[in-house]
Amino acid sequence: MKLNDLGPLMARRQDGGLSFDRFRADPALAALQWPDDVLRDFLFDHGDNGHFVGDYGDVDLCAITWELETIPAAAFTTMPTGESDAGCIESYAADPVYWVKVRPPEVGRYWEEHGTWLRPPLLIDRRLLAPADSGLQVLEGRTRVGVLCGRLREQLRVAPYHQAWVARL
Repeated sequence: MKLNDLGPLMARRQDGGLSFDRFRADPALAALQWPDDVLRDFLFDHGDNGHFVGDYGDVDLCAITWELETIPAAAFTTMPTGESDAGCIESYAADPVYWVKVRPPEVGRYWEEHGTWLRPPLLIDRRLLAPADSGLQVLEGRTRVGVLCGRLREQLRVAPYHQAWVARL
């Protein structure tokens, strides 16, 4: 099953006919056995975004295993995102204070107290996109990763390690 195959389900979600609970109960999605955070951020929130589908529509969703991993902060500074969003991490990194300020107050407090994001972003092993590639790519959470990179550059509080959901084979 691929993201491209979920068009009818995404159309029902767009029509307002599916709450997240009903969405995740769909037999095809339930069979994936993905964590709710991943299912929500990847498929429920972005599964019908044209650029997102263009970047990830051919990924075999059944082949993905998700693990919550701890990743060094420095690893995020060179991590790309999907081709359609090239440069967006850098644009968020240009003004990390602004991008935190426009979020709910608890996001800013969490950055100040813990030096990391409140919710882990989603990363994908690039071999899932092209077998010859290596490393990780930001699937969802481009703003969070941009804020991290900007905070590093501006020498604001940043924890040395951060949690992220990582999709691997």
